[in-house]
Amino acid sequence: MDTRTEQVVAARFLREGAVVFVQRLGNGLINDTYLVTTDSLALPRFVLQKINGAVFPFPDRIMANLEQLSRHLSARMQDHGSVNREFFRLPSLLSTTQGQNYYIGESGDYWRALTYIENSHTLDRLESREDAGEVGFALGRFHREVRDLDPESMQDSLPGFHITPLYLSHYDRIAASGVRAKLPGSRADLRFCEDFIEDRRNRACVLEMAKQNGRLAPRVIHGDPKLNNILFETRTRKALTMIDLDTVKSGLIHYDIGDCLRSCCNRAGESAEASGSVAFDVEICEAILSRYFQECAAFVSKADIDHLYDAVHLLPFELGLRFLSDHFEGNRYFKAEFPGHNLARALIQFNLVQSIEKQEPTIRLLIRKISSL
Repeated sequence: MDTRTEQVVAARFLREGAVVFVQRLGNGLINDTYLVTTDSLALPRFVLQKINGAVFPFPDRIMANLEQLSRHLSARMQDHGSVNREFFRLPSLLSTTQGQNYYIGESGDYWRALTYIENSHTLDRLESREDAGEVGFALGRFHREVRDLDPESMQDSLPGFHITPLYLSHYDRIAASGVRAKLPGSRADLRFCEDFIEDRRNRACVLEMAKQNGRLAPRVIHGDPKLNNILFETRTRKALTMIDLDTVKSGLIHYDIGDCLRSCCNRAGESAEASGSVAFDVEICEAILSRYFQECAAFVSKADIDHLYDAVHLLPFELGLRFLSDHFEGNRYFKAEFPGHNLARALIQFNLVQSIEKQEPTIRLLIRKISSL
């Protein structure tokens, strides 16, 4: 891998010493992320990211939100009096040698650097109920720490994000263009996805209608709390923090809860070779929600609880819709590893929705039981 550009950019964030080497970090679908190793004792390793401008048209808003979030959590840390597991710590932004928290490259790309949390790792799949409980702790603690951060103080870094009716309208416009006839992938798979969306389009507005009617209130959310955006301590497997904060903004906590469960409760994984093996694991759902409510029960309302199943059902549908739209548009948003990859990803999400629908009574009962404890 040619990392000359990354090395030059990384040096912009290094006040002493030199960059030794740069390597890819993680398997994110949007941004390019690197681990930078230096010969500096003060900063031996840090994370470098290039923000995907095609996905995030307002990177300055992202950085403003991260600054706001950092100030808020720093204030809470001082109030708490100590830095330990009882306080949720996020990676810190690093400044360039010019004192900015981002660097704009020659091609106009936005780059940022963050502290690297040593002895940590991410998971692609959960291996136990204990792991699932740690996920619930991480999301719950994040919501708990930002509960008094005014959502109106956050800038809209990605307009329309998680607004399912907008994704549906976008899909309708693309599908009407006839572009799908020219794309790779099975015709049968494509027809299944199109029929699946048509059969469920009336449920796409459920959360937005509840928000418009005043039943659900926007709060500060993570926006993308999938499993591999949670860092675990290597030795103890305890959740340490949440990463990839580009989508932190105002929204419904249901977006976070639904997306987290979508990511974690599919034990076959999001890259499952056979979409038919996909199933929603209710036991994992129970473990996550139980720990989540231990953190957040005091400020989750009855209306919030009443719409939790809607979130569980809607978020995988939404992601499947986005994958299929991106397939139609030539993989502009999600990186594709082979022709038809985003169609295959859409199939996985829609099969997950089917599994959720088959277990709807069980999931609703589970939510009522956990939320009443």
